[in-house]
Amino acid sequence: MSAVPVDAGRAIDVLTLGETMVALRGSGPLKLGGSMDVSVAGAESNVAIGLARLGHTVRWAGAVGADEAGELVLRTLRAEGVDVSAATRDPAAPTGLILFEPRLPEVTRVHYYRAGSAGSRLTADAVTAAFASAPPPRVLHLTGITPALGPAPLDACRHALRLAREHGTEVCLDVNFRSRLWSREAAAAELRTWLPYVDVLIASDDELPLCLPESAPTDTPERSLIDGGIREVVLKHGAAGATAHTAKHQLHSPAREVRAVDPVGAGDAFVAGYLSALLDGSDVPHRLDRAITTGAFAVATHGDWEGAPTRSELDLLGSTPGTVVR
Repeated sequence: MSAVPVDAGRAIDVLTLGETMVALRGSGPLKLGGSMDVSVAGAESNVAIGLARLGHTVRWAGAVGADEAGELVLRTLRAEGVDVSAATRDPAAPTGLILFEPRLPEVTRVHYYRAGSAGSRLTADAVTAAFASAPPPRVLHLTGITPALGPAPLDACRHALRLAREHGTEVCLDVNFRSRLWSREAAAAELRTWLPYVDVLIASDDELPLCLPESAPTDTPERSLIDGGIREVVLKHGAAGATAHTAKHQLHSPAREVRAVDPVGAGDAFVAGYLSALLDGSDVPHRLDRAITTGAFAVATHGDWEGAPTRSELDLLGSTPGTVVR
């Protein structure tokens, strides 16, 4: 694999790693053919783009094929202001592919073609390169997707956690469970070993049990994670908003009211907003508010990351319907 040398003089707010694929979006059932829009998609790069648009410096460490699809991924991330100097091109494997198939007005099927992809061969060496800058990244963001891609990405994630500990980098884990990649049992067995490294845990209601010890109380399961050393546990409730748990507080924030267009990427946008406010030094209520806001932007727009707001656009959701900004 080949990589571009890392710019050692650039301070990085957030480092993330994972697979970004070429994304094809159809207008109807795939078997009927028709035209498709071409873009890129990946949970970690969605977060990276969201953070970059909010003014933060972000580095994405991933692997793409030495092909035109890989160049599209890298070009798109560069255009969005994401540092890809730790990304690698794998001449022996292709860039992954994801197809979005709208089947009903509010139902979209997703088809993955990522077996044997370059992203499934991401190595720990890429992580070492990504940490090579001084100062080290302030935050390492991981998801439960990357370790499920194969032995090499799993090792890369474990290596990233160790380096984060060595460098004093905070760790954010978005559980982001994918049943097509691994079982709940396998995910729980692995992710629970990560928890001693994690500062901020983000999960949906159905994902939280994957991180809980067997002895966790059923009425306040988040408390067992806080008592175990995690500073913040943030639960996404979809249309019901989100709740943040800390040692001293439990705070709920309702969802913002928007016309839902496409829920894909909303969770990643939420994470970007939360991390953005954390990096700004904002308190938990403001972190939740920004996360809810960025998530709403994603829901109101087609695409994984295309609707991510800039910092100057965050207040637009408070505008009355029909407002024209001149």
